Amino acid sequence: MSNMSKGIDLNKYFDTPKHDVVQVLDEKGKVVNKDLMPDLSDDQLVELFKEMLWSRILNDRSTKLNRQGRLGFFAPTAGEEASQIGSHFAMEKEDFLLPAYRDVPQLVQHGLPLAKAFQWSRGHIDGNKYPETLKALPPQIIIGAQYVQTAGVALGLKKNGAKNVAFTYTGDGGTSQGDFYEGMNFAGAFKAPAVFYSQNNGYAISVPRHVQTAAPTLAQKAVAVGIPGVQVDGMDALAVYAVSKAARDFAVAGNGPVFIETLTYRFGPHTLSGDDPKRYRTAEEEEEWHAKDPLTRMRLFLTDKGLWSEEQESAWEEEVNAQIDAAMQEVESAPKQKVSEYLKDTFIDTPAVIQEQIDKFVAKEEN
Repeated sequence: MSNMSKGIDLNKYFDTPKHDVVQVLDEKGKVVNKDLMPDLSDDQLVELFKEMLWSRILNDRSTKLNRQGRLGFFAPTAGEEASQIGSHFAMEKEDFLLPAYRDVPQLVQHGLPLAKAFQWSRGHIDGNKYPETLKALPPQIIIGAQYVQTAGVALGLKKNGAKNVAFTYTGDGGTSQGDFYEGMNFAGAFKAPAVFYSQNNGYAISVPRHVQTAAPTLAQKAVAVGIPGVQVDGMDALAVYAVSKAARDFAVAGNGPVFIETLTYRFGPHTLSGDDPKRYRTAEEEEEWHAKDPLTRMRLFLTDKGLWSEEQESAWEEEVNAQIDAAMQEVESAPKQKVSEYLKDTFIDTPAVIQEQIDKFVAKEEN
């Protein structure tokens, strides 16, 4: 079997339930595994960090916008930048992305206009109207359903002879769903080019990971479907990238799918729709994970290399905030969606009883 990425031989991850966690950078930003250091140029390393910082700023601004009543549904992403952005950095533009509801940062980086991401949060139908060039589906709300969809997309890529991969994500709770096994089993049986991620942030809303399953790791669940399963430090962007690049190369070469468990943490609540993490997490636990902040790790690494400065960070923060302001202005100046439009979009052949409601709302909306 072929595996073209330096240092990571995915063949050894078959049928083996336990491996050491893959790590490149420690919490102080020091390289602890030179053999796995990815072949990224200085410019690429800076770009990776800028995308991670962009994601953190987007998280903070989205939280404020939600509390102001200007955004709707939002699942915070702070703490998961290495897992999300590090993995997406290994994707190609023509690869297919099937995100969960916390994976909006990857979706925007893959080509979704930020204004559309905000529209999706606000429940506007235009938030689901994607450019034809964007190889992605809207965020999946049903836990684990994207795994089954990914198996189908990956098989389609294989049948079409495309040298591309389908990437998908779920949380640790998603691994308790039947769709998790069914999707990976199908993709494995047909050697479909897919990379499956479980972003293990420790909790399925308030349910801790150890209650989800008796399995010591989530990565070893790949053994049951005969594909490689890798556990990686999800707070280390370079490790996540290295494993993701190896997985993509492996899948493109015709070897079938890979399952990756990223050990990460969400600093905020599950969503801003009423969850209070203080009810099920301790201050000590949160402090321990904040010390592993993926941005701190990459910032120290780049600063030591002379590639990043406070001046660069301030300038980039200003630019990102301007992007967010422009996107929100576009969304808030757009025509508001009408109830009649919701009803019109529900059926291809509208039943008479629904048409009566449409007519009633149209009359109200015109007055």
